[in-house]
Amino acid sequence: MSFLQHLAILVLAVISTQLTRFLPFLLFPAGKPTPARVRYLGTVLPSAVFGLLVIYCLKDVTFTTGTYGLPELTGIAVVVLLHLWKRQFLLSMAGGTLWYMVMVQMGIFS
Repeated sequence: MSFLQHLAILVLAVISTQLTRFLPFLLFPAGKPTPARVRYLGTVLPSAVFGLLVIYCLKDVTFTTGTYGLPELTGIAVVVLLHLWKRQFLLSMAGGTLWYMVMVQMGIFS
């Protein structure tokens, strides 16, 4: 790539980043109430994103052969139990991920 192409990519990346940072403040100034649709999306989208994440993580798991999905299922169980116990999102996600990685790397379920 030429220098001008690199420069154009850099400029577009900077503009895009700044636009995503400033646009919400321009669309929803501090003095005006947030529209009901935006508040509604703020309440339903986090759950939808987690649902999609679970589906994405389990889409290639085979429950009839191999490890029968045990590393994944025990990882999910660890996430749920940690969340019920401590109610800390990062701890739950990190704990479940760590559990899953240790189980897979050590070959516990194979």
